[in-house]
Amino acid sequence: MTMQPYGTAEMKRIATVDELNALRDEWKAKLETPAGIRVVVGMATCGISAGANQVYEAFKNEIKKRGLDHVVIEKVGCIGMCVYEPIVEIFENGKEKVSYIHIDPEQVAMIVEQHLIGGKPCKELTLLQLDVKDDRGNVCGKFEELPFNRKQKRIVLHNCGYINPEDIREYVGVNGYQALAKVITSMSPEETIELVSASHLRGRGGAGFPTGLKWKFAARETSDQKYVICNADEGDPGAFMDRSVLEGDPHAVLEAMAIAGYAIGADQGWIYVRAEYPTAVKRLELAINEAKALGLLGEKILGTDFNFDIKIRLGAGAFVCGEETALIASIEGKRGMPRNKPPFPASKGLWGKPTIINNVETLANIPAIIRNGPEWFRSIGTEGSPGTKVFALGGKITNTGLVEVPMGTTLREVIEDIGGGCPNGKMFKAVQTGGPSGGCLTFEALDVPIDFDQLVALGSMMGSGGMIVMDEDNCMVDIARFFLDFTVDESCGQCVPCREGTKRMLEILDKITSGGAEEKDLDDLHELADNIRQTSLCALGQTAPNPVLSTMEHFMDEYRAHVIDKTCPSKVCKDLLGYYITEACKGCTKCSRICPVEAIKGKVKEQHYIDQSVCIRCGSCLEVCPFHAIERR
Repeated sequence: MTMQPYGTAEMKRIATVDELNALRDEWKAKLETPAGIRVVVGMATCGISAGANQVYEAFKNEIKKRGLDHVVIEKVGCIGMCVYEPIVEIFENGKEKVSYIHIDPEQVAMIVEQHLIGGKPCKELTLLQLDVKDDRGNVCGKFEELPFNRKQKRIVLHNCGYINPEDIREYVGVNGYQALAKVITSMSPEETIELVSASHLRGRGGAGFPTGLKWKFAARETSDQKYVICNADEGDPGAFMDRSVLEGDPHAVLEAMAIAGYAIGADQGWIYVRAEYPTAVKRLELAINEAKALGLLGEKILGTDFNFDIKIRLGAGAFVCGEETALIASIEGKRGMPRNKPPFPASKGLWGKPTIINNVETLANIPAIIRNGPEWFRSIGTEGSPGTKVFALGGKITNTGLVEVPMGTTLREVIEDIGGGCPNGKMFKAVQTGGPSGGCLTFEALDVPIDFDQLVALGSMMGSGGMIVMDEDNCMVDIARFFLDFTVDESCGQCVPCREGTKRMLEILDKITSGGAEEKDLDDLHELADNIRQTSLCALGQTAPNPVLSTMEHFMDEYRAHVIDKTCPSKVCKDLLGYYITEACKGCTKCSRICPVEAIKGKVKEQHYIDQSVCIRCGSCLEVCPFHAIERR
């Protein structure tokens, strides 16, 4: 059976803290000591795209067909190990959690028969059968002991993959809305801000600005209206941290926004979220409606005089709207373009009123800090960057997925221990942190602790948390070109350095990767990048040159190979490559038959050759040759 969610029409409004606590105790017991068996399917975007919907329906139908009334099937958010989706986890009172990976609908009947009815887990479908070993070489015995999980500390992602994000009762059951109840019934706004300030929480959106200080600036402003904005405009290529939190634990963000509203004297919140996140938007809308129906948003929350409401505004996918003043303009119905600061949003923001803007991950830390205290939070991470950081680990990495680690964890621990290193025996080459605004870090930086200040000192940045790993097969000139091409498309066009300068940089990179550049172009590229960084209006333009500057610093030999030798050492840039048939050719004609431009000539059973003036360098011949007689050089 499925655990029936509330319908908002049948919800009884919670009017007191005692009523909230009663609901918490009821659902805490149901989650921690289930009367039967609880089956959860990871159904964030990563799971859904891998087929989790079909797995969920198969479980629901099989459980109903077998009449297993003691089994509950539920949707949850991202469990974290996206590489193993679809993931199914089974909770049973008094027993270890069992995690199944790569499940398809055809395997569901076996799990139901053998595990849910017979009581014996299907070990061949669990991750533990892959002989994953810990640091001491021992095969891990529990899902939590796997290297991917064991070195993590989940604060922001604590509820993701555990509770049903579409049922507010489960969030209440894991102490949800207790932090809001605490501040509005027993703390003043000033005390709330001091608590957040004492935690030393820094904004997780990229700049790392102290959260408590931002709240303090807005609180001291006098105005008839103030606003709280959640920045969920996650635009970095390869980044999906905020999306996963909204899909797996939306109420944590709503609760934090209400706390922020109480602290600065605001009664209205806005969530600016990408329209490309339909699952997140759907769950946010449901969560807001549930919270209103239960009396945890709206008027006179928990019987107090505090009122707070939240609305959603969909973004159209403009990367520049991640910048706070461009975001504000977009909510106001204007073109998303940054403006000069000061004034800062804390004094003159949305519709000219004092406004605080925090991103999803920053806000998701707030309830735990209020419940556990600032000293607890400061005990995690480093002195200058306390707490944890969520990273979206992708690229040339074995274990793609969501990673949350204490600040101060090294890049090596994230990439090698948690991520499993580069697949197929390839050598690690670089990692891009901070997305298009960040920079590439090399092998020499692997043992540097990750925090805001360390990454900046290395020429990169934390950013929102994208971490793209590259191996020996990646061309770093091509990587720089990829990120710059993105920022050229995403420039709002308001200032000349960003609008025109990035285009000129891209033109030079195109010349380099196509073999048409001269040595002077390298000097021009570096000078242009430095000027754009210093003169652009907003952070998009100021950081756009970072991927180019960092790759030129660490991989200038690759740039020179492209310019002087007219070769791409990684064999990526097509215009600098040629395909050649060697003496190993048997004249089978497979390559000539698949060539889309008929560039391959030769007779049957004789060595063929490729007309370089016709070849489009698609690589099809290399893929089909059964004798490995074609070389790319």
